[in-house]
Amino acid sequence: PAAARAREPALPARLARPKGQKIMSRLVPRLVKGFKDAPAASLHARRRMVETVRRVYESFGFEALETPAVEYVETLGKFLPESDQPDAGIFAFKDADEQWIALRYDLTAPLSRYVAQHFQTLPLPFRRYQIGSVFRNEKPGPGRFREFTQFDVDTVGSSSMVADAENCAVLARALGALGLEGQVRIAVNNRKILDGVLERAGLGQPSVDPQAMTALRAIDKFDKFGAEGVRLLLTGGRKDESGDFTKGAGLTDAQAGMILAFMASGQTSRRATCAALADAVKGSARGEEGVRELDEIAALLDAMNLDDATVAFDPGIVRGLAYYTGPVLEAQVTFEIADEDGRPRQFGSVAGGGRYDGLVGRFLDKELPATGVSIGVDRLIAALEAAGRIGNGKGEAGPVLIVAFDRTRMADYVRIAEELRAAGIAAEIFLGEGGMKPQLRYADRKGAPVAVIAGGDEFAAGTVSVKNLVLGAEIAAATATGSHEEWRAAAKARAQVTVPRAELAATVRAMLAESAQ
Repeated sequence: PAAARAREPALPARLARPKGQKIMSRLVPRLVKGFKDAPAASLHARRRMVETVRRVYESFGFEALETPAVEYVETLGKFLPESDQPDAGIFAFKDADEQWIALRYDLTAPLSRYVAQHFQTLPLPFRRYQIGSVFRNEKPGPGRFREFTQFDVDTVGSSSMVADAENCAVLARALGALGLEGQVRIAVNNRKILDGVLERAGLGQPSVDPQAMTALRAIDKFDKFGAEGVRLLLTGGRKDESGDFTKGAGLTDAQAGMILAFMASGQTSRRATCAALADAVKGSARGEEGVRELDEIAALLDAMNLDDATVAFDPGIVRGLAYYTGPVLEAQVTFEIADEDGRPRQFGSVAGGGRYDGLVGRFLDKELPATGVSIGVDRLIAALEAAGRIGNGKGEAGPVLIVAFDRTRMADYVRIAEELRAAGIAAEIFLGEGGMKPQLRYADRKGAPVAVIAGGDEFAAGTVSVKNLVLGAEIAAATATGSHEEWRAAAKARAQVTVPRAELAATVRAMLAESAQ
C-alpha cells in the first residue's frame, strides 16, 4: 500500500531504484529445518578436537579413508517398498538413469561397500578411520539435527577380540587426550549374551521374533526407567506421567524375572560381571560363547592398563537392535548437566559401536568379520563445552590486521601482509570502509591479537607501528576499574611500539606469544 511505502526509509542515492524499474520481491533467508550453520568458532573447536582424535587413531595403525556422501539405496541397506519412494529415514532421489540414490545415514555402510568393491587389492584386516557428515530424514528437535558429523574407526577382516578391545582403548585414549580422563565410562556388553538370555526366556532371535525385539527395546530403557519400568515394558505395558501408554512385550512374570535377573548381573569388576553373566546364560550355547568373548576382552583390557572404572561390563547396553552381532559398547560422559527444567542429569553417550560381522558379507559370497566405533562429533563438542574444555570465551586467535591507514598505499600494505605470511603469520588487510576506529572495531570482532599501522610518516622513515590489541584491552579494563596502576604504566610502553620495518615479523611474533599466555 502507498501508506506503507511512504513509511519505508529512503535508499541511499547509490542504491536508489531507477525510475520505472519494477520492484523485485525480496527472498526471505531461511535455514532448512533440522540443519544448522557452523560459524568460525565452532569450526575451530571441531578442528582441534578432530586433530586430537586423529592422532590417537593413527597411533593404533588406522589409516584415513573418504567415501562419497551419496550411495545407491541398496548399498545403504534401505530397500524400495511397493510405493515409489524409498524407506523413510533417508534423503533419497533418482538420478538421470532412474537409479535411487541416497545421502549416507552413517559411515559404516559405505565402508562395507568400499571393502567389498576393493576386496582383491585391500590388505586384510583393513583398518580405517573416517570423518564426515551423515544425514537422517527424521523429525528434528532440540539438539537433534538431520545432518551431523561422525568420526569412525573400524577393523574389517578380523574376528580377533583384540580388535574389540582396541575399540575400547582407542575411545578411552582419544577422550582422555581431549581432557575427559576420569569423566568417561565405556560400557561393554555382548549381543550374543543378550540372545542367550532371550533364548533361556523362551524367545527367538530378535531378527525373526517381534516379541524378542520388543523385549530388547525394553532392556535398552533400563537407564531411563529403572527395573520396575522395564518390568512393565516386558509384560503388559507402561503408562508414563502424561498418560501415554506403551504396549509391553507380553512376557510372563517368570520370563520378565529371568531377564531382570540378567540385568542385575553388573558388578564392580569385569571379572565378577563375567561370572554373573555366565550364570544368567547357562545352557545357551550362544550366550556362553558371548561370555567367553567378554572374558577374553577382560584379559586384553588388563594388558592395556584400562581399569574397571574406565571400561566396565554392563548388561544394559544393547545398541543397534538388528545391526550388531557380538561385543557392543557405549562411551558415556559421567558428569552431570542441567536439563531444560534446571534439573541435574547425566550428560550421556558420546560414542558407540561394536561388532557387525554380517554387514560386509551382503556384497560377497562369504561373511567378513568387522568391528568399529563411532564418535558423535557434535555431541562430543557439546560434552567438552559442558566440561569447560572448550568455549571459554577466548576462541581461536584471528589474523594480524593490517590497518589501511592510507588508501593510496594499498600495494605497500599488500607487501606488509605478504612479509608476515612468509614468516608463517596469518595476516589480513582491512578492505572495508572507514578510518582507524572502525578498523580496530573490525579487528576486535575478528579476534585479531595484533594490528600493524603504517602511514606516510612510517613509510618515509622505513618503520611500522605494531599494536598489541589483547594487551590494550587488558589495560583498558584495568583503567576502568582504577586497578593495577603500576602494571598499567609498564604495559602501556609495550602495547604499541614503532620499529624498523626489518623488525616487523619478529616484533609481531613476540606480541603474539605474549597474547597467547
